[in-house]
Amino acid sequence: MRVILHVDMDSFFSAIEVREHPELKGLPVVVGGNVGDAGIESGKIRGVVSTCSYEARKYGIHSAMALSRAYKLCPDAKFLPVNMQLYRRVSAAIMAILRAKADKMEQVSIDEAFLDISSRVRDWAEARAYAERIKAEIWAKERLTCSIGVAPNKTIAKIASDFEKPDGLTVVEDYNAKEFLAPLPVKCIPGVGPKTETILKQMGILKIGQLASADVQSLVARLGKYGERLHLIANGIDDSDVEPAYERKSLSRERTFTEDTDDMAMLEERVEELAYELHKALKTEGLVFRTVGIKVKYEDFTVITRAKTLGAFHSDLETLKRITKELMMGVNAKREGKEKRKKIRLVGVRVSNLSLLDYRQRRLVGLTPPSAY
Repeated sequence: MRVILHVDMDSFFSAIEVREHPELKGLPVVVGGNVGDAGIESGKIRGVVSTCSYEARKYGIHSAMALSRAYKLCPDAKFLPVNMQLYRRVSAAIMAILRAKADKMEQVSIDEAFLDISSRVRDWAEARAYAERIKAEIWAKERLTCSIGVAPNKTIAKIASDFEKPDGLTVVEDYNAKEFLAPLPVKCIPGVGPKTETILKQMGILKIGQLASADVQSLVARLGKYGERLHLIANGIDDSDVEPAYERKSLSRERTFTEDTDDMAMLEERVEELAYELHKALKTEGLVFRTVGIKVKYEDFTVITRAKTLGAFHSDLETLKRITKELMMGVNAKREGKEKRKKIRLVGVRVSNLSLLDYRQRRLVGLTPPSAY
């Protein structure tokens, strides 16, 4: 019997802030930057939401949203700066709890991890009780809640952890995995973004159950090998192991446009937004970068990439924005002839040559599991 848990801390950064400042309990809390009187409505204050409390989400605020937009949605929200050193200390304590409870543990971000507990339980009732004890210990030691998905594989566990939030516990037994998945929208599958969702919708596939019964060859024709993997997942099949070793080789963000465009001002703005999103991800994982790249896909699906490797590691947003802007301007300057007239359907930004930053020693270290910090 294979039993995998996905443990996902609830609104992690904002929950820690509420724990540290009890007077914030029940209020809309946004973590991502300071918002004062200095012209936020005019766009002079830039930045994105790292996370927000569930009270703030009721106003439509969400992660990666521009702070200026969040402020307009809820001017009375409590806007707080990111305190990454605090969040990392709390994360390390929680991951130590989880590591002691698992045969194998795979930390996938600062606030979530997969646990293989197959040898520690004999049936699904014991698995539920085991997950409940984990939740209770995290609450007792850190006064934070988490949501846990319990399932026969990683993908279903990940979906299940998001099924009932906050402070949820969802158990999907192996015999009813397909039944659990069937009514859910295809976007619930990790990795299915707007582009894939649109393609599936064009094929008449809206629910995971429809995906499970779809013709595999048709899926492969539209989505390549990914189509075959999606079909397996929809049928409750995922053989991927919980991998204790972690090594982040790169991070990337892409934006596909609703309509192809040749508006360079708009393209540069989108690239800058992607840089903001990447910077947030880098801060969350405590990573620094040496190489910055961009990707451009034209209306005829041809793709070009450009990259620049720096002489030293960087972590600041301004460097990331500057390099991506230079690369994008270089792409535009070299477009000639027919290429000059081609519109663009997608832009992407990527960072690689990554390393972890030890915040206690303020030094670079080799890429090791982030759970070590």
